[in-house]
Amino acid sequence: MTSETYPPSSRPSVLLPALLAGGLLAGTLDALSAFHAFGRNMPYGIASGLLGSKANPAAGGGGAAIWTLGLALHYFIALSAAAIYCGASRWLGFLRKHFFFGGVICGAAVFLGMNLVVLPCSAVPFPVGPFSVQALRGGLFSHIYLVGLPISACLWFFARRAAAKAG
Repeated sequence: MTSETYPPSSRPSVLLPALLAGGLLAGTLDALSAFHAFGRNMPYGIASGLLGSKANPAAGGGGAAIWTLGLALHYFIALSAAAIYCGASRWLGFLRKHFFFGGVICGAAVFLGMNLVVLPCSAVPFPVGPFSVQALRGGLFSHIYLVGLPISACLWFFARRAAAKAG
C-alpha cells in the first residue's frame, strides 16, 4: 500500500510528528502536575511499578538511576498513549477532525487504563484504590486536559497542516 492511498491527514509522515509532539507534550504536562502533587520523588513511585519497594529511597533504595528510570517510564507511557491514539486515527477519522471530543476520549481511556490495568498489574508496594469521588474527578480532569487534549491537538494540528500543503 502506498502513501497515496491514505488520506493526507493519516499518512505516516503526519502521524510520526504528531505522535512525538503529542506524547512529549502530554508527558511533560503530566509530569509537571505529578511533581507538583507528589514532589521531586515522583519518578521513584513510577519506577516502583516495575521494581517494587526497591525503588523506595526511604527504604535504602533509589538513586539517580532509578529516578531516571521512573521518568523514562513516564514518558514511555505518554508516547505509547500518543501512538495508540494516532494509530487509531487512521481508522477513526473523527479523531483527527474533532480534537476536543477525541481528547476527552483519549484522556479518559488513559486514566482508566492506568488505574484498571497498569497499576493493578504492577509491583507498586501500596494498595491501589478504592478511590474517592474527588480523586476520581481530579484524575479524570487532569488526564483529559493534560494528556488527552495535548495528544489530540497535536494530531489535529499536523493533520490540518498536511491538508493545507496538499490542497
